[in-house]
Amino acid sequence: MAQEKILIVEDEKDLVKILKYNLEKEGFRTLSANDGESGLALFRKEKPDFLVLDLMLPKLDGLEFCKIVRKESRTPIIMLTAKKEEVDRILGLELGADDYVTKPFSVRELIARIRSILRRVSDSQNIATAVRAGELEIDLGRYEVRLAGKPITLSSKEFEFLKCLIQARGRALTRDDLLKNVWGYDLSVEIDTRTVDQHIARLRSKLGSEAGRLITVKNVGYRLKTD
Repeated sequence: MAQEKILIVEDEKDLVKILKYNLEKEGFRTLSANDGESGLALFRKEKPDFLVLDLMLPKLDGLEFCKIVRKESRTPIIMLTAKKEEVDRILGLELGADDYVTKPFSVRELIARIRSILRRVSDSQNIATAVRAGELEIDLGRYEVRLAGKPITLSSKEFEFLKCLIQARGRALTRDDLLKNVWGYDLSVEIDTRTVDQHIARLRSKLGSEAGRLITVKNVGYRLKTD
């Protein structure tokens, strides 16, 4: 059974109870807070393995919370939001969230996403491969990316995109390939393939002078030029 510690920061107390019950049933340990300030204090004290974070929180909103956490930690984050506007989702991902779920959502799907992210973080930590491509240095073991010697902050999902493309060794991957390999859960769950394009766009913006290594292959998907 899983033993990872998950912090839930959500002001809807009934939802917190549901999440805690189902996560603990799956073997996770859980902590919870009902506002951003107490959630951040608990995060710093307990150092959880995973963070489930609501977007709209009293005292300190989820976006600011996410921004602060990303400056201090690589802890994976899934954001919960009642908002359907694309800009809110994109902003959360740009600040370092690894995934998002729009309310109302399936608890089963949320748990599948959590497991997928945790599994891929663990896999990456057990790999000691370092790759150089121009001014890019990508350390799959340490989960680090540097551009001209300076560290780049990537979300876990953005890093997983790079990892998949590196392991493809120059071969183009379709959007469905990337969804399956990066998200890892059943593709019968509807996911807009534009999510891949959004992540690639964010990656390009962070890779600066080496952004051109992420190549769009028309009518196929993407590949990474490493030579």
